[in-house]
Amino acid sequence: LKTGFLKWKPDYDSAATEYGKAAVAFKNAKQFDQAREACLREAEAHENNKAYLFIAYEQAGMMLKEMQRLPEAVQLIEKASMMYLENGTPDTAAIALERAGKLIENVSPEKAVQLYQQAASVFENEERLRQALEMLGKASRLLVRGRRLDEAALSLQKEKSIYKEIENYPTCYKKTIAQVLVHLHRNDYVAAERCVRESYSIPGFNGSEDCAALEQLLEGYDQQDQDQVSEVCNSPLFKYMDNDYAKLGLTLVVPGGGLKKKSPNAAQDKARGPAAAGSHADEEEDEYSGGLC
Repeated sequence: LKTGFLKWKPDYDSAATEYGKAAVAFKNAKQFDQAREACLREAEAHENNKAYLFIAYEQAGMMLKEMQRLPEAVQLIEKASMMYLENGTPDTAAIALERAGKLIENVSPEKAVQLYQQAASVFENEERLRQALEMLGKASRLLVRGRRLDEAALSLQKEKSIYKEIENYPTCYKKTIAQVLVHLHRNDYVAAERCVRESYSIPGFNGSEDCAALEQLLEGYDQQDQDQVSEVCNSPLFKYMDNDYAKLGLTLVVPGGGLKKKSPNAAQDKARGPAAAGSHADEEEDEYSGGLC
């Protein structure tokens, strides 16, 4: 990098190569802070040389990961991904964002969701829909795990739309099940029912086992029949979904815990005798025979 009478310009290309060798040597010696510094110097040298080899920023981030400084690591990898985008390599940018999401997932799920959604957008813009779906799926599961159910419902709808676009209809059915479980955990029966109704437009959904199970689930939920709801949610169709969605099924409780409301005249019926009690019981059954909705 030094200049002199016979050397007017720094040799950034050679400097970048030497910094790269130094980074590897520091890494092998477990001196991660020095390795990170060497990576950053290498990246700067490449920038000054107009080489746009931003992988050095990623490597510096990985050194920070080894030092358990994950937020700083993610910042550097994000910086690299933005530079990849600006210089026309979106696929590399999306892969970097995914890598950053994996790093931070256990520490900050909220940040990981953001990174996965950004990666999905980049892949979608490049018409790499399968990779976009993989990123959206990770984001949806993290949102469910964090009980951010309103956002999870929107993310699942986005997934379902893309699966429908690429004509992967069986996966659309599974996403509909996940959507319904999310809506019921949000205590939004109307949204769950609308979700199933809209899915009738998906080829093959009407008449599938997924459709029949969802209709049975909604019927049990509407009728406050906890046994029927539990039976559906414990079926193999629900239990063998992704763990986060399977847990939603196993923990689904109908309003009121599946118990019928007691008649306000129950005490009087008890005093009057079995005949009067039976009469009010019939009235109570008739009152709820049509379901909640």
